[in-house]
Amino acid sequence: MRIRYRMTPWWLRVIVVWALSRVVTTGILLWFAARQPVNAWTGAHPDYLSFAQLWDSTWYHIVAASGYPSVLPLTADGHVGENAWAFMPGYPLLVRGLMVITGLPWAPVSVFVSVAFSLAAALVVYRMFRLVLPGETALFAVVLFCIGPLSPILQVSYAESMHAFLLALALWLLLQRRYVALIPVIAVMALTRPSGLAFALALGLHIIHRLVTRARDPFPVWERVLAAGVAVFSGLMGLAWPFLAWMVTGSLTAYTDTELAWRVPYLGYRELVPFTPWLQGARFWMPGPLGILRLVLVVAGFFAFLFTPWARRIGVTLRIWVAGYGIYLLAVFFPQSSTFRLLIPMFPLAGALAQPRSRWYRVLLVVLFVAGQWVWSYYCWWVDGYDWTPP
Repeated sequence: MRIRYRMTPWWLRVIVVWALSRVVTTGILLWFAARQPVNAWTGAHPDYLSFAQLWDSTWYHIVAASGYPSVLPLTADGHVGENAWAFMPGYPLLVRGLMVITGLPWAPVSVFVSVAFSLAAALVVYRMFRLVLPGETALFAVVLFCIGPLSPILQVSYAESMHAFLLALALWLLLQRRYVALIPVIAVMALTRPSGLAFALALGLHIIHRLVTRARDPFPVWERVLAAGVAVFSGLMGLAWPFLAWMVTGSLTAYTDTELAWRVPYLGYRELVPFTPWLQGARFWMPGPLGILRLVLVVAGFFAFLFTPWARRIGVTLRIWVAGYGIYLLAVFFPQSSTFRLLIPMFPLAGALAQPRSRWYRVLLVVLFVAGQWVWSYYCWWVDGYDWTPP
């Protein structure tokens, strides 16, 4: 039996893991759909395709159907209101193209694209982990990626699975130092989810590390030039969408004003000042010094974990990405229920959690992750009356 397993192609093992995980997650989503009352998006007890259209799926549909507004909508008090500029075009325009080709409507095509990219992401995640981990550990890391508490988002009409695939591909290329091949991947990735600036930061840290260690790991001048050029390109792609929003609307701050519109229920109208949103969030969710203290402990604990033996085994490059993305989140995002979804690009940490080989540990972790799917679906996807916990 063990010999037969070892002879099984890696891609077939990953497909089996992915397929089983989708059965579990689909069952959870169908359970909630069967109990879903009437809401702003669906009637009572919607079918799967309808249930997959909640929340920001509507905005992606708007982009696919009618594009972006040339005039920013304003609220009664003159501030920019919520609008489609907050949602990047990679995913909805791909779905739109397939809709034109197939003649099918948004719902089935958008879900198909998300599901297909979730499989593609699982395959590339495995190949990425195999560059730094043994095969058995890499496969269990894929298990954790596929059944993570946020994994239901990979099979609804959101851009997360497409972005996860592109990010895994970019990290796979970066681990192999194939800098030129990164350029088209970064270009699409940065227009799928906000990630260009975070990846530029990670590339900068990667370059610094290679310079520091060049005595034992040569870093030729031509590689330095390539890596620096790709880092600059990633940074420019990170600014491309705000620039395009400015060009179309005539407002220099069109994109940031649009993003800030979603924070109004929490903070009112405030300017974006880097690295202040999490301090504001700490004060909002837990007024007084205790909120700031907890924030400091969480941030310190997160970065300390990156230096543990488990995390160190996934290598410097993947840890640099996780750290760079963490710094990016701290700089620009306000912590609330959708922040959990924004943590998905930290999936390389699944390789750290996959290290222990104890069967009991792994079974317990799988059970906890599946339970986490149910908890997340209850609080963040399922709509229960006046719901203030968007995914």
